[in-house]
Amino acid sequence: MGDTGPTGPVMDRDEVDRALARLGAEHEAVETSLLALQDHAGRRLLEGAELTGVTGERWAAAEASITLLWTYFDAYTGALRTAREIRSRRRWSSREDLVALTELLRGEAVTVAGGAAVATAGAPTPHGGPGHLSERYSLVTLVDRMNQLYAASLDMVVAADAVWSALPARIDLLAAELQRTRRLAHSVGVRPGEHPAGDDLERITRTLTRLREQVVSDPLAFWLPAEGSSAPGGGRPDTTVYDREARALEDVRREIDAVLAVRQDAEQRIVRLRDVLSRADRTLAEARTARGEVLAKIATTEVPVVSGPPTVLQEQLAAAAEYRRHAQWHRLSPLLESLEEKAEDELLRARESLTAVTAPLAVRAELRGRLDAYKAKMGRLGHAEDPELVEKYEKARRMLWSAPCDLRVAGQAVLRYQHAAAEVLGSAPRVPGQGGPVDRTGPGA
Repeated sequence: MGDTGPTGPVMDRDEVDRALARLGAEHEAVETSLLALQDHAGRRLLEGAELTGVTGERWAAAEASITLLWTYFDAYTGALRTAREIRSRRRWSSREDLVALTELLRGEAVTVAGGAAVATAGAPTPHGGPGHLSERYSLVTLVDRMNQLYAASLDMVVAADAVWSALPARIDLLAAELQRTRRLAHSVGVRPGEHPAGDDLERITRTLTRLREQVVSDPLAFWLPAEGSSAPGGGRPDTTVYDREARALEDVRREIDAVLAVRQDAEQRIVRLRDVLSRADRTLAEARTARGEVLAKIATTEVPVVSGPPTVLQEQLAAAAEYRRHAQWHRLSPLLESLEEKAEDELLRARESLTAVTAPLAVRAELRGRLDAYKAKMGRLGHAEDPELVEKYEKARRMLWSAPCDLRVAGQAVLRYQHAAAEVLGSAPRVPGQGGPVDRTGPGA
């Protein structure tokens, strides 16, 4: 159309009808969104909550934005209604009607009172600050403004609702589990000031109480926006503090379970400890007796000194029994674990001491066995009456069966008997560390 007006070319009837249809669809969409926001559970919760911190500040701005949204929507509705009324006057609109419709549909024909802009708590306006008595918008600009305000308000409402939906219920469940753990801990003697786990339970209780209060009053302080996301509500609740306390409670539960296990089998473990320490004492006593025997029967031999049983283990065992009688399971648990390890070490030390002390007797027994084995071998081969063998055998035997016995000299005597036996059999054995053949026939050959 060639005619023009203040807003440009005057629209024809078809353009007007298409514009009205488009604007009507936008009006319906905006109305649906506003009603959904009005009924949103998060908005109702925000409206009735005592908010603090960043949530209080953002909700004050969001409330003003929502109020302005409805003001804009009412103005938009009025302008659209006016345009529809003008278009419905005649089937074939006059030029005056088309000029008026073009101004309404394309021009800045919608007036919004300046007081509404003040209610946005500083929300930007395209034509000056909130001090203006009124502001004028085109319908397209008004839709853009409503979309911006709606997205910002919905983002805030969805974020707060997401935090309230995620954290308080989980905190309450964890707090209930915390109370059960506290009762169980108290039953086994795990109390604040007496056991680290009891102190941990007190700290977790204080932290969860404070966390729930903060989440309820300032949910946006626990919201992590998604990077690069422009969709309303893009992000997730920040559960860092909750997760940390949940892990701490799980650690305490495991410790309480360990204490409970101690209560169930404490008597058996104490009996086993007494048995292990008793065996260690008997082994050490046997080692001391054996040392006296070795000193009396073996000459020129260094025999290690045998220490006595450690009295500290017996004292700790007595303390463990006392803890059990007074149901101090939280103290008994670590003590038993330490004692069990120390008792096994003590039994091993006693056995090693006995082995070290009786080593000379074992060497003498081995020499005796070897001498008798070679004599039996020579007897089977018909050389039992050989004078040289008889002489060397008797000499070695006197050394091995006399006290004190010189193991080095006795060993050499046994070796000489072996050499003589080998010569009788026609093959000389090799002395360990020297040249010559070795007799590998053994006593059972």
